Amino acid sequence: MKKTLGSCANTMMRFNKRAFVCLLALCTVLTCFSFWSRCTTSTNPERQAVSTEESDQALHFHNRNAKNYDLPVEMEIPVAAATSPMHDVDCDINHQYIVHCRRENDEIYMPFSFIKKYFEVYGELQSVEGQEKFEFSHSYSEVHQPPDVIRPDGIFMSFEHYNVEIRKRVLCVTATEGVPMSTQWEPAGHYYPIQIAQFGLSHYSKQIFEGDPEVTTLLSGNDLDLDRWLVASKTTVHSLFDKMRLSDVIEFQSSDSLTNQGFHASMKEGSHFAVTMDIKFISNGSITATIRSDSNTFRVHYVFSRRLISCSGRDIYYGLGENHLGKWIHLARDIDLDLFKGLALKCSKSRKTKDFTLLDIAIRGHGWVDNVTISSSAHMDHFYDAANWFLNNQDTRGGWPIGVQRKLIPDVMELAPGWYSAMAQGQAMSTLVRAYLKSNNSVYLHAAENALKIFEISSAQGGVKARFGDTYDWYEEYPTTPSSFVLNGFIFSLFGLYDLKQVASGEALETVTRFYNEGLRSLKAMLLMYDSGTGTFYDLRHLTVGLGPNRARWDYHTVHISQLLQLSRMEDDPLFARTAKRWDEYRVGKWAPHN
Repeated sequence: MKKTLGSCANTMMRFNKRAFVCLLALCTVLTCFSFWSRCTTSTNPERQAVSTEESDQALHFHNRNAKNYDLPVEMEIPVAAATSPMHDVDCDINHQYIVHCRRENDEIYMPFSFIKKYFEVYGELQSVEGQEKFEFSHSYSEVHQPPDVIRPDGIFMSFEHYNVEIRKRVLCVTATEGVPMSTQWEPAGHYYPIQIAQFGLSHYSKQIFEGDPEVTTLLSGNDLDLDRWLVASKTTVHSLFDKMRLSDVIEFQSSDSLTNQGFHASMKEGSHFAVTMDIKFISNGSITATIRSDSNTFRVHYVFSRRLISCSGRDIYYGLGENHLGKWIHLARDIDLDLFKGLALKCSKSRKTKDFTLLDIAIRGHGWVDNVTISSSAHMDHFYDAANWFLNNQDTRGGWPIGVQRKLIPDVMELAPGWYSAMAQGQAMSTLVRAYLKSNNSVYLHAAENALKIFEISSAQGGVKARFGDTYDWYEEYPTTPSSFVLNGFIFSLFGLYDLKQVASGEALETVTRFYNEGLRSLKAMLLMYDSGTGTFYDLRHLTVGLGPNRARWDYHTVHISQLLQLSRMEDDPLFARTAKRWDEYRVGKWAPHN
């Protein structure tokens, strides 16, 4: 019996050892399998655990307007409670480079400097009532609504918000012509018709938007006005009747030296810097405005010189040309802008330009002067300077040739100096039509009608008309061969045709109506070619020369939207409003659906 029991005990011990080994092996396998499953889930991005409502929203936003499919079962594994504090982690960007990030529990934080460049988005810290917040946006440009009623004598699109003359590519507003001198494509400067038209249209629109300026008359032909003026030694001033102007004017005579004060008006004007006057020099002379900015005093001189702008220390010089002696000229200057442009030449270490005070206006030499004013703005003066530039510079073909080379794509799309632009022609028309309606002077209307000639000439022959698919007429901003089909420039040319169509008559009306209708037909057929699904294309070079697409940057994209909004008020076609709405949604991050 004892032997039997001992044998059974030995058998049981051998069985228990085997069972223990088997159990241990089974546990090891299960443990490894469980560990392998967790590692696979945490390292494979396609199997990331997503269970919270916040994660679902993030996934939906990432997919934009994609179809929403049920998540795979593997993605429904709940996330374990996080225990790790924020710490550094490397982000491997497309297996191409590393960005240093931060991790806090399940969240990864990337530096905004990387996000901004990678996704072309924008943001900045703001302080609101003592609280910091970060403002994030997809675009940097704002859409301005055009007027509800489009009129050829009304505000041009949303140009009351334009400030052409402060742009860096504007060297200055010349004292000879009163219009911007562009450094675009040519650092020495040139007169660019598009820029001049936009300068005029912006001031015209500002006049309507702001209303009449506040004006103070400093001097007229009346002797009584001289009471506020100071007269330097060896300087004479008196009133006389001018037979040409049929009014009294002030004759002045003094040394023409810039060290001489001549006769001058002292003031402490801190808000009105637009100075206008009618003046005729019959010998060498000059006009000087003295300005204090912070603790520095500057002098802006208008002198007889061919040099448009120059500086020496705190003295800035604008040339009046050399052929104005003996002629009445109307001078309209924004003194603060002239100072700003002069300081940009960096002749002085003192370049602070805030807290302006206009201290003095001085006139020297020998001549006559009338209607000296200071005011809050001189919008209509600047508008007529632009309109008159178009009158004085239109060539026999009815155009305004652009005198610099334009390389849209080097060695592929280039224009030699002397090319015309449909956008320039159109915006010149819009300027001239408004000048005609405002002044009732038909010379402006005739110039606008004469500008139609260029629209009849193909771009291959030096005009502006191109053909897309041998079917649709297109008026080229840059009439290259092959064609570029720039969208915003084409629409601006249509606006000019539309404005002229409202006031033209006879043969000119028939011609402009034909050009406008053909252009509108082309735009309706081709508009959606410019829709990228996330923004717009600037032109169609990817179709005409087989290069990569040229995406419109945000400021051009918002111009496209504003143009379509205006077209939706001009034409009874839902295409324009519908497309403008979709393009505006791109501006805040909403993309077109994908498959």
